[in-house]
Amino acid sequence: MISKQYKAMSEERSLNFLEEIIEEDIRNAKHGGRVLTRFPPEPNGYLHIGHAKSICLNFTLAQKYGGQTNLRFDDTNPVTEETEYVESIKKDIEWLGFKWAQELYTSDYFDQLYDFALALIKKGLAYVDDSTAEEIAAGKGTPTEPGKASVYRERTVAENLQLFEEMKAGKYPDGAKVLRAKIDLNSPNMHLRDPLMYRIKHAHHHRTGDKWCIYPMYDFAHGQSDAIEKITHSICTLEFIPHRPLYDWFIEQLEIFPTKQYEFARLNINYAVMSKRKLLQLVNERYVNGWDDPRMFTISGLRRRGYTPASIRNFCDRIGVAKRENLIEMSLLEFCIREDLNKTAWRRMAVLDPVKLVITNYPDGQEELLHGENNPEVEGGEGARNIPFSKELWIEREDFMEEAPKKFFRLAPGLMVRLKHAYIIQCNDFVKDASGKVTEIHCTYIPASKSGSDTSGINVKGTIHWVSVPHAKTAEIRLYDRLFRVEDPSSEEGDFKDYINPDSLQVIQNAYIEPDLEAAEAGKGYQFIRKGYFTLDPDTTNQHLVFNRTVTLKDNWAKKAD
Repeated sequence: MISKQYKAMSEERSLNFLEEIIEEDIRNAKHGGRVLTRFPPEPNGYLHIGHAKSICLNFTLAQKYGGQTNLRFDDTNPVTEETEYVESIKKDIEWLGFKWAQELYTSDYFDQLYDFALALIKKGLAYVDDSTAEEIAAGKGTPTEPGKASVYRERTVAENLQLFEEMKAGKYPDGAKVLRAKIDLNSPNMHLRDPLMYRIKHAHHHRTGDKWCIYPMYDFAHGQSDAIEKITHSICTLEFIPHRPLYDWFIEQLEIFPTKQYEFARLNINYAVMSKRKLLQLVNERYVNGWDDPRMFTISGLRRRGYTPASIRNFCDRIGVAKRENLIEMSLLEFCIREDLNKTAWRRMAVLDPVKLVITNYPDGQEELLHGENNPEVEGGEGARNIPFSKELWIEREDFMEEAPKKFFRLAPGLMVRLKHAYIIQCNDFVKDASGKVTEIHCTYIPASKSGSDTSGINVKGTIHWVSVPHAKTAEIRLYDRLFRVEDPSSEEGDFKDYINPDSLQVIQNAYIEPDLEAAEAGKGYQFIRKGYFTLDPDTTNQHLVFNRTVTLKDNWAKKAD
């Protein structure tokens, strides 16, 4: 049954090819009309936005058709896997808004997988090979030349059973022997040329400890784990298309649950790298400050930067489900977060490059509270906050020019602007220090021009933001930008790290912010008026506020491209 949540969506757009497959299966009562998908990450790193697409796809497909999704950790390589990664993956999936039916591990099935291997040996379809890795690779041939049989390929069933048991018992060192499937050395599909099923690896496993010293290869563990769980639709990325015949072969020979594998195009996004290996390099070589660095396209990095679950889910939905690889524009992801934050982010004022403005005709010592809506895009504004106003203000240095061009609608001698939520002011003069830098701007204000009750009759074209000097709080502002300066760093000549954007992080140590921002909430987005969208960083303390820029108000990279 299709859930109400997704029924309207289906009616508005055509079905993708996976939905067509599932609906056909439901019509034919395949698997009893049941839908069970799975998300099977290897816990050897943090999830990135490419994984987010797979998560959204597997979970939303199951939800749409009244099914469920299992979370299964593919923990077959104890050398690279850690409990830290397991916990981070669970946190990321929950943050995205999904709940799995069962939390499972491939290691849960190690005994069953071992029994499956024994069954294939007994059928004469698997053998223990003592060849080196180099000899095995050479024996597989090439895509245009057939493979050559290993001298160990015709071992007897009894000998293979004994050797495999001895491998399990720890009799042999790493690399001494492997278990291989006996399929077809002449197959045009290299994956069917007697693939490896088990290797020896004396390493402590994060869940099974030292119980095992042989571990199944991905191609042997993956399909059988799907079958054990009775997964109805095993959804993988396109690089697994050549693996599908092997996936099917194991299931057919073992005569277990006939789950099927389907492939879709993985997410590739420009100005980023999506390889766990490359992400790990960036972390280990300190090009970034950890897996959750806001410049990283890990889910934890995006979360720290201020991206919302809704924006990522919307992005994954917008790019759709394809059968061909393509490079997605980062600008689409940035559009999705702007669209979401425009509706949810509270507006506040922050001055990042300050210069003092003095309203010379505002009474000395006088202060007043002005009012500003939290979010004017929402009906009712989501309430309002009080904004202290005084004689001395901080404004952005870029909002003043000594000699202004014709279409400059901010401050210069003789020009008028409106102070956001406050009054119209006119610039009269300014003060410079010995180096020629402007240190103070002098203006007069028009009392009858107060926002919300303006009776001045004066119209101005410009509005600028500000913060009251005696009430301002200071904050560290981290301006994040794209980590790479080229669209596809992985395809460029040389090391991909050579193309890192040197301006991907700029830190402003002492910006001035509205006092209301002292109560900023972690995980909430704020629009700093005219400057961009920001969020509180976990480095914040009671004495030191830190804000990260999530995204600029407009796509600045589009201008660079022009």
